[in-house]
Order: sequence, then structure tokens, then C-alpha cells
Amino acid sequence: MPKIFHKNEIPFEMRGVAIPEYNWMTTPRLGNLSNAKHLGFDIRKLDPGKFSFPYHAHRASEEFFYIISGELTLRSPAGFEKLEAGDMVFFEEGPTGAHQLYNHSDVQCVYLDIRAAYGIDVTDYPDTGKVAIFPTREIFEKGPAVDYFKGEENPSKPWPKEILRK
Repeated sequence: MPKIFHKNEIPFEMRGVAIPEYNWMTTPRLGNLSNAKHLGFDIRKLDPGKFSFPYHAHRASEEFFYIISGELTLRSPAGFEKLEAGDMVFFEEGPTGAHQLYNHSDVQCVYLDIRAAYGIDVTDYPDTGKVAIFPTREIFEKGPAVDYFKGEENPSKPWPKEILRK
């Protein structure tokens, strides 16, 4: 059954965070409200001088933005580009899909954010070396890569001696 969201009935909430430059308005997970299984979508309102999220790239999620009104600047691996009402942009998985938005204008920018993710998504933050696991929202600082068996040299250590073969 279709789920209709009339523009005058769409609720918005402030996404208040500790760093004021990242505070913006969003709908409360329209994809969840419509019982979507694989598609996430929200409408975002980005005030002048505000950033969307920290610069990031998804390993297991694609995103698509449609600028409904206003304008903003997109940061991506290709550089910085201004987008305005009617423009659309697609972000592929991986480092080449890294992105961040900034409202450089004097008016609020409204855009549609559509995401297709299946299961667990790992998100990389190139500026800060963090990695996040979603939807559990576990966030870590990246360290050096290690061998799969590093630290696994003594697998019998936690096992009771009476279970192990002699």
C-alpha cells in the first residue's frame, strides 16, 4: 500500500549535536515510517553556514541527493562544486563516493536524501581517520592494518585443560 507524505504534514526535527556547525533539520526517518526494507529517505533543511555531516564515504551504501530549494556547495574527491535547486547528485560506494555538503548561501537549503543500504554499512571519515559501523553506530579511530592471525598465536589459552587433547 502506498504511504503518502503531504508536504504540509511532513514533520521536521532539529538534529542537535555538540558541534553547532552540524545542526540541521531533518524528517524522522521517512523510510522507517513507510516500512521501507532497503531504502532510506529523508528531507533535510540545511541553514546558512551549516554542514551536513563530516566528510565521509560509505562502503555498503549508495546515496542520491535532490536539491529541492536553495543552494549549497558539495565537497567530493573531485573538489568543490555549487549545487542549486533542481540539481541531483549520486554517490557510489567507496572512497570515490565521499561527500559533504555546506550551505554557503544566505537562505535555507532543502534537499531529499535517498539511501540504499543492505545490512551493515561501514563508513570512513578521511579527514579524521575514523570508521563507523551502522546501524549500531560504533565509531573507532583507524589503526594500522594487521594480519588476520595477529594475537591469535595461542588459541588454546582460554579453553579448559580437561577439554583439550593432550
